[in-house]
Amino acid sequence: MTNPPIHERASVSERIDLAALPHDFLWGTATSAYQIEGAVDEDGRSPSIWDTFSHTPGKIDNDDHGDVACDHYHRWREDIALMKQLGTNAYRLSIAWPRVVPGGDGPVNPKGLAFYDALVDGLLEAGITPSVTLYHWDLPQVLQDRGGWPERDTAEHFAAYASDVAERLGDRVTHWATLNEPSCSAWIGHLEGKMAPGATDLTAAVRASYHLLLGHGLATRAIRAAAPNAKVGIVNNLSTVFAATDRPEDVAAARRHDGHVNRWWLDPVHGRGFPADMRDVYGVELPERPGDLETIAADLDWLGLNYYFPATVADDPDGPAPRARSVRRPGVPRTGMDWEVDPTGIETLLLRLTDDYGARRLYITENGSAFPDVVRPDGTVDDPERQEYLVRHLAACASAARKGAPLAGYFAWSLLDNFEWAYGYAKRFGLVHVDYRTQVRTIKGSGHRYAEIVRAHRGRARRAA
Repeated sequence: MTNPPIHERASVSERIDLAALPHDFLWGTATSAYQIEGAVDEDGRSPSIWDTFSHTPGKIDNDDHGDVACDHYHRWREDIALMKQLGTNAYRLSIAWPRVVPGGDGPVNPKGLAFYDALVDGLLEAGITPSVTLYHWDLPQVLQDRGGWPERDTAEHFAAYASDVAERLGDRVTHWATLNEPSCSAWIGHLEGKMAPGATDLTAAVRASYHLLLGHGLATRAIRAAAPNAKVGIVNNLSTVFAATDRPEDVAAARRHDGHVNRWWLDPVHGRGFPADMRDVYGVELPERPGDLETIAADLDWLGLNYYFPATVADDPDGPAPRARSVRRPGVPRTGMDWEVDPTGIETLLLRLTDDYGARRLYITENGSAFPDVVRPDGTVDDPERQEYLVRHLAACASAARKGAPLAGYFAWSLLDNFEWAYGYAKRFGLVHVDYRTQVRTIKGSGHRYAEIVRAHRGRARRAA
């Protein structure tokens, strides 16, 4: 299939400064275990909090769940072949904790680890670098029943699980992330109740946030002990934050929102502790013990940025923490998720991580968009809006690299259309379309466009060598 045209199509080099990206740049795609694997009760896997949450009536659009999802557990070879068609050289996957350690702690499930063992070998045979995330929100339900992330024991069990996985895969995997988007686990899962485990308790949310970051630090230490060549990082979803007006109340609300979504997660892992202003906003005593802050601030080999949209907020004095409400900016285009499209945000954040936090190596670990996809009569899927989103955000990434951001790779979200959490299967982010009834995969126009960008960069790198 030829690559479909996009709006105001121009050459890759005209739109993206590929020369700004290093010759060994990682071009990847990303997924997560619960969103694609299916096989939720096969080979010893135990339920996760997302199995429980998605089977609770009314929690997920259309009462969808991840029982089958993309059936990646059985179709992973086909999915690696798709990666090869796209020309990518990296793949960000997550490990399902309840598949590897069904009891949450204790014995390892040999069949669970064997799946990831084979997957990693398959990726390497295809010339694709595996980037492993240890926690993408699927806490074993047995640990939730014992208190979950608000309890310190969960952080310690997470470190033990990390050690188990690193011991098995660490001879072949060097690129490790401890947590994916811990803010979603804490704030959306424990404060807003819109994600598993579905709690609406500020004290539980703050305690969960603390133990998630403690788990990151403990797991970092465990990974390095088991795999001395490991390069370890953490993945945060961050937003640029704007005040809705220049009123002092709105400016203060923007500062609080920035603390909630950005600084609370960045400051502790960079040795600055938890922001004092946000401690006051939350008014919850942290479950601190001597040495915890040093553990949380374990040296990072790299930092992952998930970027989707900016935030514009106004003061909401009677609302929940952080007492800031979202405001729509008129005239700004939006995705099918009703998220603003603003590529300048990804550049701003990359430079902020570089200049304010001294990041030594950065990856865009997720970036993508959901739009309504239409399968044509000939079976192809054109998605010009997603193609335009991809090109504009990659151009902003290259601009940040040109200005000094140590950007080493980009992982498009997502390889496949998949179970999109509370939105079920209604929202599609994939570069590859999935017919959930037949499990037929079809590379979309955006996938072909991404492959074109990858080829152009590689060609430039070869010519410069």
